[in-house]
Amino acid sequence: MDLRLLHVFDEIFKTSSVSRAAEALGLGQPAVSIALQRLRAHFGDALFVRVGARMEPTPLARELAPRMRQALAAVDDALGHRSRFEPRATTRSFVVGMSDISQIVLLPALWARLREEAPGVAIEVRPLSTQTPQQLEAGEADLAIGFMPQLDAGFYELKLFPQRYVCMVRVGHPRVHERLTRALFESESHVVVSDPGTGHAVVERELERRGVRRRVALRVPNYVGLSYLVEGTDLIATVPLRLAEVVGRQRRCRSFDPPLALPAYEIKLHWHERFHQDPGHRWMRSVITRLLRP
Repeated sequence: MDLRLLHVFDEIFKTSSVSRAAEALGLGQPAVSIALQRLRAHFGDALFVRVGARMEPTPLARELAPRMRQALAAVDDALGHRSRFEPRATTRSFVVGMSDISQIVLLPALWARLREEAPGVAIEVRPLSTQTPQQLEAGEADLAIGFMPQLDAGFYELKLFPQRYVCMVRVGHPRVHERLTRALFESESHVVVSDPGTGHAVVERELERRGVRRRVALRVPNYVGLSYLVEGTDLIATVPLRLAEVVGRQRRCRSFDPPLALPAYEIKLHWHERFHQDPGHRWMRSVITRLLRP
């Protein structure tokens, strides 16, 4: 049933007149008469009958009147509804996909900011993986932060900051002192992180393309604990600059530019269309943006 028919019914019931109903609705009288015919056909009842100068409701119309007004009120409420979000009052939980680098480098600062602005907010962190795009599409995750070229198509994205790679060794490494030459890079042993949920495989591809040999002595599944490996061995790790900066504050590791230029990349914030206009989601995106963008 056309929603306008409900308005026609309600106005005729209130005014007891087809002409006054037409005037109130801003319609021509013929249009209201046609609408009344459609209502009568739908309900199989006259609904309103002329008694003198008035259109009086039938018993069925009297039964329908409160239901019609309830339906119209519900529609008006739905169409006028605007979701509101109050950070300090909310207890909403957000699911955020992060690489382990982001958990080490970014999560502490994000959590401190959230404690100030929205102390009731909860965060569930999920590791970036090949399932992250499906999780965003299904609404199982709200946001994803990191280097994920596979999310560039079909998702909203916002660039947070540029990033580049450096090589990290322990302080006091017996052979790497002032700079890391290609000869040293190729002769030393390396620890490599295999992280299939991100785009860091670009390092392997670029080294292979440039004909640079890297002797991989150890492969680990993530960056958690990588600094302890480097601190306690003579291994070289090629890592994002932000991670090297955090580890370097402890003064047990040093970082060097790699002996050849490796591709730079962007750390981005990704989300799906389903949450694009959600007020709470927009607020969370603004918090992350203000915190991480230069």
